[in-house]
Amino acid sequence: MTTYSNELKDSIMAKMLPPSNAGVAQLAAETGIPRDTLYGWRRPGASAIALGTLPSEEKFAVVVETASLNELDLGEYCRRKGLFSEQISAWRETCEQANAPLASKAERAERRAERAEIVRLGRELQRKDRALAEAAALLVLQKKIRAITRPTCAKACAPTRAGTVRG
Repeated sequence: MTTYSNELKDSIMAKMLPPSNAGVAQLAAETGIPRDTLYGWRRPGASAIALGTLPSEEKFAVVVETASLNELDLGEYCRRKGLFSEQISAWRETCEQANAPLASKAERAERRAERAEIVRLGRELQRKDRALAEAAALLVLQKKIRAITRPTCAKACAPTRAGTVRG
């Protein structure tokens, strides 16, 4: 198994992330490092920005930095930082609601009941999907059994000695 220096790994990881966004196949061809290795490096080493796992302080700093930007400048900022404008919008909404009053006990209980209802409905839907799939499989099997056990029309529709047709 070949080991690679941390400097090489870091430089290749930098090429995989914005703004370069070099593809794994391209980097594998350039460096001779197997694709599987590069994919393995990319998975755990993806930037915090790309994964959206920035700490709250950094998210707030991004929201403050982008507050006065117009749409074009925001797009440029997003490309430079490897962010999406939707992420920043969601962070802005979260920041705006940070000091909103907390929900009352009744509202929290209502939300909890709604979440429980959603979970219950999801389970019921999964159960019904499984039942539907089972019914479809049984119908297909039933159709196959009929096709196997039924005589073909040539045999069943052949005239008998009396001149009548069977079937």
